[in-house]
Amino acid sequence: MLVDGKLFIGASRNPDDSLNKPEYLELKFGNRHGLVTGATGTGKTVTLQILAESFSEAGVPVFCADIKGDLSGIAAKGEAKDFLLKRAEAIGLSPYEFRAAPVIFWDLYGEQGHRVRTTIAEMGPLLLSRLMDASEAQEGVLNIAFKIADQGGLPLLDLKDLQALLNYMGEHASELSSQFGLISKASVGSLQRGLLILEQQGAENFFGEPALAISDIMRTTSDGRGTISVLAADKLMMNPRLYATFLLWLLSELFEELPEVGDPEKPRLVFFFDEAHLLFDDAPKVLVDRIEQVVRLIRSKGVGVYFVTQNPLDVPETVLAQLGNRVQHALRAYTPREQKAVKTAAETFRPNPAFDCETAITALGTGEALVSTLEGKGIPSMVERTLIRPPASRLGPITPAERQQLMATSPVSGVYDRDADRESAYEILTERARKAAEAEAARRAEEEGKESAGGRWTLPGFGDETEEQTKTAKNGTRRSSGYQRESVLEAAMKSAARSVATSVGRALVRGILGSLKR
Repeated sequence: MLVDGKLFIGASRNPDDSLNKPEYLELKFGNRHGLVTGATGTGKTVTLQILAESFSEAGVPVFCADIKGDLSGIAAKGEAKDFLLKRAEAIGLSPYEFRAAPVIFWDLYGEQGHRVRTTIAEMGPLLLSRLMDASEAQEGVLNIAFKIADQGGLPLLDLKDLQALLNYMGEHASELSSQFGLISKASVGSLQRGLLILEQQGAENFFGEPALAISDIMRTTSDGRGTISVLAADKLMMNPRLYATFLLWLLSELFEELPEVGDPEKPRLVFFFDEAHLLFDDAPKVLVDRIEQVVRLIRSKGVGVYFVTQNPLDVPETVLAQLGNRVQHALRAYTPREQKAVKTAAETFRPNPAFDCETAITALGTGEALVSTLEGKGIPSMVERTLIRPPASRLGPITPAERQQLMATSPVSGVYDRDADRESAYEILTERARKAAEAEAARRAEEEGKESAGGRWTLPGFGDETEEQTKTAKNGTRRSSGYQRESVLEAAMKSAARSVATSVGRALVRGILGSLKR
């Protein structure tokens, strides 16, 4: 599977179906990104599986999502089946050996893998706005909220922290608007409703601590193989926006945390983005532009990003241009859009005079693909009609018992499986409110004691004011009655506002996609 720094993908065929030559992906070009496309049932998942296996064997950690559940079989040793042995013989794969890959299972819900979380602060306002489908005005208010939190030392870890901060902003919208720009109470209310919807959709499972450490998806085993991190996404796909936002957050974390390495001999990590169309569906232009920027720049940090989707039109042209290694499974051309997709896919390959690429795309069988990878000085190879090699691991899902056993012996077992709830914005604001309540109660008790000691009511302006009241009147001000005083919450929030105002210059630094720079 690994020959002289090359990953074996399969074998190409001549027009008469005779064996042509083996097809490889050069390891040193693995960080030049890639694209795997094809209609449902044409073999995309198996291609993802054999690529993940190959990178792992070469010592490269891999992160991928298991959309349907059948990719979990990569953690188990394969079985000798007739159709697999025939494919191995047809492409000259000898010896064909079976082996399980080293796998760590992850799951946002903690059911089929170790819990994976991040904090509200780490995700940042841009990605959170995308997750909440916020309008431009709401996104502006969310940016102000993050600025207040970053400058004021109010950690935003989970949904209740952000809810507490939005409550404060709604109560003091007019005061904060003079410092940070217009804060509409309607926008704040919409964001609060959006948080409620996220909570009902299970997003509270994603936000909190302990947050995922990037180093835990970049592990290698004692025998030098790269660990494959598999995200259980069958349940997560019920909320496609959360799925896409999570993977985009993870990509941005890799971009922000990893140092520049130039062009290494092999990637430091390969990231497979399955159902890639979800990343770009209805995404605002500013987000697409930043995704393009991350994809373009993350190559020099040794990370290869491989988009897996049904249609090449699902990926914007600006991003498509960054993808050097391509595997195109069969496409159907029944509708005008499908015909356009076939034409687009054919035009992106370096032509092969031996066959018509556009015609071949619609005639490919299951497990067969058009393959073009970078070679030589980074030039795309001539497209070849290729039989994809069979996997060394199991085809199909593992059993629940096998999954639980792998989770119990995982190198991160027990690290992420329990929630942690340290002091954050919610607790800080609650404590300030408690102290303000105590101060207010003490002040009222003192005033009531003074009134009782006087033995009767005093009326301002009738000559029987106290010395303090007379002094106050001469200064042109008056003391408000009890019901006009600021509430306990207002006192606490004003205290928070004052602490924010004195914290300018302590704001945290955020990267391209708004995630925190460490």
